[in-house]
Amino acid sequence: MAQYEVMFAGFGGQGIMTAGQLLAYTGIAEDKQVAWIPSYGPEMRGGTAYCTVVVSDSRIGSPIITNPRGLCVFNRPSFDKFEPRIKTGGIIVVNSSLIEVKSERDDLLKIYVDANDMAIKAGNAKAANIAMLGAFVGATGAVSEKALLETMKDKLARKKDVLAINEKVLAEGIKLGKEAAKQKVAV
Repeated sequence: MAQYEVMFAGFGGQGIMTAGQLLAYTGIAEDKQVAWIPSYGPEMRGGTAYCTVVVSDSRIGSPIITNPRGLCVFNRPSFDKFEPRIKTGGIIVVNSSLIEVKSERDDLLKIYVDANDMAIKAGNAKAANIAMLGAFVGATGAVSEKALLETMKDKLARKKDVLAINEKVLAEGIKLGKEAAKQKVAV
Protein backbone atom coordinates (compact mmCIF):
# COMPACT_ATOMS: atom_id res chain seq x y z
CA MET A 1 0.00 0.00 0.00
CA ALA A 2 1.46 3.31 -0.99
CA GLN A 3 -1.37 5.62 0.04
CA TYR A 4 -5.02 5.14 0.90
CA GLU A 5 -7.59 7.92 1.11
CA VAL A 6 -11.06 7.36 2.49
CA MET A 7 -13.95 9.63 3.35
CA PHE A 8 -16.49 8.83 6.06
CA ALA A 9 -19.73 10.76 5.49
CA GLY A 10 -23.17 11.00 7.09
CA PHE A 11 -25.20 12.92 9.66
CA GLY A 12 -23.69 14.30 12.85
CA GLY A 13 -24.22 11.81 15.67
CA GLN A 14 -23.61 8.69 13.54
CA GLY A 15 -20.03 8.24 14.75
CA ILE A 16 -18.48 9.51 11.52
CA MET A 17 -15.61 11.28 13.27
CA THR A 18 -14.99 8.39 15.64
CA ALA A 19 -14.66 5.93 12.76
CA GLY A 20 -12.21 8.23 11.01
CA GLN A 21 -10.21 8.82 14.17
CA LEU A 22 -9.96 5.10 14.90
CA LEU A 23 -8.56 4.51 11.40
CA ALA A 24 -6.14 7.44 11.79
CA TYR A 25 -4.94 6.37 15.25
CA THR A 26 -4.43 2.83 13.96
CA GLY A 27 -2.30 4.14 11.11
CA ILE A 28 -0.21 6.10 13.61
CA ALA A 29 0.19 2.98 15.76
CA GLU A 30 1.55 1.20 12.69
CA ASP A 31 4.10 3.99 12.08
CA LYS A 32 2.36 5.19 8.93
CA GLN A 33 1.96 8.78 7.81
CA VAL A 34 -1.59 9.92 8.60
CA ALA A 35 -3.86 12.90 7.99
CA TRP A 36 -7.36 13.26 9.44
CA ILE A 37 -9.46 16.23 8.39
CA PRO A 38 -12.96 16.71 9.80
CA SER A 39 -15.77 18.80 8.33
CA TYR A 40 -18.99 19.59 10.14
CA GLY A 41 -22.24 21.17 9.08
CA PRO A 42 -23.61 24.04 11.20
CA GLU A 43 -25.66 21.69 13.38
CA MET A 44 -24.12 19.49 16.05
CA ARG A 45 -26.48 16.52 15.62
CA GLY A 46 -28.39 15.75 12.48
CA GLY A 47 -26.31 18.07 10.28
CA THR A 48 -23.84 16.85 7.73
CA ALA A 49 -20.52 15.55 8.93
CA TYR A 50 -17.63 14.00 7.08
CA CYS A 51 -13.96 13.42 7.50
CA THR A 52 -11.16 12.42 5.23
CA VAL A 53 -8.41 10.08 6.37
CA VAL A 54 -5.19 9.53 4.46
CA VAL A 55 -2.96 6.63 5.51
CA SER A 56 0.35 6.27 3.72
CA ASP A 57 3.64 4.41 3.88
CA SER A 58 5.41 7.57 2.71
CA ARG A 59 5.06 11.31 3.19
CA ILE A 60 1.61 12.70 2.34
CA GLY A 61 1.83 15.36 -0.36
CA SER A 62 -1.52 16.95 0.43
CA PRO A 63 -4.11 16.02 3.04
CA ILE A 64 -6.88 17.62 0.95
CA ILE A 65 -8.55 14.89 -1.09
CA THR A 66 -11.44 15.73 -3.39
CA ASN A 67 -11.56 12.34 -5.12
CA PRO A 68 -10.92 9.65 -2.51
CA ARG A 69 -10.12 6.04 -3.27
CA GLY A 70 -12.67 4.94 -0.66
CA LEU A 71 -15.98 6.12 0.77
CA CYS A 72 -17.90 4.88 3.80
CA VAL A 73 -21.30 6.49 3.47
CA PHE A 74 -23.86 6.48 6.27
CA ASN A 75 -26.89 8.34 4.82
CA ARG A 76 -28.58 9.08 1.49
CA PRO A 77 -27.65 12.78 1.14
CA SER A 78 -23.98 11.88 1.61
CA PHE A 79 -24.31 9.02 -0.88
CA ASP A 80 -25.73 11.39 -3.48
CA LYS A 81 -23.03 13.99 -2.85
CA PHE A 82 -19.89 11.87 -2.57
CA GLU A 83 -20.46 8.65 -4.56
CA PRO A 84 -19.62 10.33 -7.91
CA ARG A 85 -16.27 11.54 -6.49
CA ILE A 86 -14.74 8.11 -5.80
CA LYS A 87 -11.74 7.25 -7.98
CA THR A 88 -12.17 4.55 -10.59
CA GLY A 89 -11.20 1.22 -9.07
CA GLY A 90 -12.08 2.44 -5.59
CA ILE A 91 -14.45 1.13 -2.96
CA ILE A 92 -17.77 2.27 -1.54
CA VAL A 93 -19.12 0.91 1.74
CA VAL A 94 -22.82 1.74 2.04
CA ASN A 95 -24.94 1.64 5.20
CA SER A 96 -27.79 -0.28 3.58
CA SER A 97 -29.85 0.06 6.77
CA LEU A 98 -30.45 3.72 5.86
CA ILE A 99 -29.64 3.92 2.13
CA GLU A 100 -32.07 2.08 -0.13
CA VAL A 101 -30.37 2.88 -3.45
CA LYS A 102 -27.48 1.01 -5.04
CA SER A 103 -24.51 2.52 -6.79
CA GLU A 104 -24.87 2.26 -10.55
CA ARG A 105 -21.12 2.59 -11.08
CA ASP A 106 -19.43 -0.50 -12.47
CA ASP A 107 -15.91 0.67 -11.67
CA LEU A 108 -16.10 0.28 -7.88
CA LEU A 109 -16.06 -2.47 -5.32
CA LYS A 110 -19.45 -2.03 -3.66
CA ILE A 111 -20.17 -3.33 -0.17
CA TYR A 112 -23.63 -2.95 1.33
CA VAL A 113 -23.50 -3.26 5.11
CA ASP A 114 -26.69 -3.56 7.14
CA ALA A 115 -24.78 -1.58 9.76
CA ASN A 116 -27.63 -0.31 11.93
CA ASP A 117 -29.28 -3.73 12.07
CA MET A 118 -25.94 -5.42 12.86
CA ALA A 119 -25.33 -2.96 15.69
CA ILE A 120 -28.84 -3.31 17.12
CA LYS A 121 -28.61 -7.12 17.05
CA ALA A 122 -25.26 -6.90 18.86
CA GLY A 123 -26.82 -4.72 21.58
CA ASN A 124 -26.05 -1.07 20.77
CA ALA A 125 -27.31 0.92 17.78
CA LYS A 126 -24.38 3.32 18.13
CA ALA A 127 -21.95 0.61 16.96
CA ALA A 128 -23.05 0.97 13.31
CA ASN A 129 -19.96 3.10 12.60
CA ILE A 130 -17.73 0.25 13.80
CA ALA A 131 -19.46 -2.18 11.40
CA MET A 132 -18.77 0.21 8.51
CA LEU A 133 -15.14 0.74 9.54
CA GLY A 134 -14.68 -3.02 9.88
CA ALA A 135 -16.03 -3.67 6.39
CA PHE A 136 -13.71 -1.05 4.94
CA VAL A 137 -10.62 -2.42 6.69
CA GLY A 138 -11.58 -6.02 5.90
CA ALA A 139 -11.87 -5.20 2.20
CA THR A 140 -8.81 -2.97 1.86
CA GLY A 141 -6.28 -3.92 4.49
CA ALA A 142 -5.51 -0.20 4.85
CA VAL A 143 -4.46 -1.02 8.42
CA SER A 144 -4.14 -4.37 10.17
CA GLU A 145 -7.17 -5.84 11.88
CA LYS A 146 -5.17 -6.59 15.01
CA ALA A 147 -3.91 -3.01 15.29
CA LEU A 148 -7.42 -1.67 14.70
CA LEU A 149 -8.82 -3.86 17.47
CA GLU A 150 -6.06 -2.70 19.86
CA THR A 151 -6.70 0.95 18.96
CA MET A 152 -10.42 0.50 19.52
CA LYS A 153 -9.80 -1.12 22.90
CA ASP A 154 -7.46 1.74 23.87
CA LYS A 155 -9.63 4.62 22.66
CA LEU A 156 -12.95 3.19 23.85
CA ALA A 157 -11.65 1.72 27.12
CA ARG A 158 -13.72 4.12 29.23
CA LYS A 159 -16.83 2.64 27.64
CA LYS A 160 -16.30 -0.93 28.83
CA ASP A 161 -19.99 -1.75 28.62
CA VAL A 162 -19.99 -1.25 24.86
CA LEU A 163 -16.49 -2.53 24.10
CA ALA A 164 -17.60 -6.16 23.76
CA ILE A 165 -20.42 -5.06 21.45
CA ASN A 166 -18.00 -3.02 19.34
CA GLU A 167 -15.58 -5.97 19.14
CA LYS A 168 -18.37 -8.23 17.88
CA VAL A 169 -19.61 -5.72 15.31
CA LEU A 170 -16.04 -4.99 14.15
CA ALA A 171 -15.40 -8.71 13.56
CA GLU A 172 -18.65 -9.03 11.58
CA GLY A 173 -17.81 -5.98 9.48
CA ILE A 174 -14.28 -7.24 8.77
CA LYS A 175 -15.63 -10.63 7.71
CA LEU A 176 -18.13 -9.00 5.36
CA GLY A 177 -15.42 -6.77 3.86
CA LYS A 178 -13.06 -9.70 3.30
CA GLU A 179 -15.77 -11.73 1.57
CA ALA A 180 -16.59 -8.84 -0.74
CA ALA A 181 -12.94 -8.25 -1.63
CA LYS A 182 -12.45 -11.93 -2.48
CA GLN A 183 -15.47 -11.93 -4.78
CA LYS A 184 -14.75 -8.46 -6.22
CA VAL A 185 -18.51 -8.01 -6.46
CA ALA A 186 -21.19 -6.15 -4.55
CA VAL A 187 -22.21 -7.83 -1.29
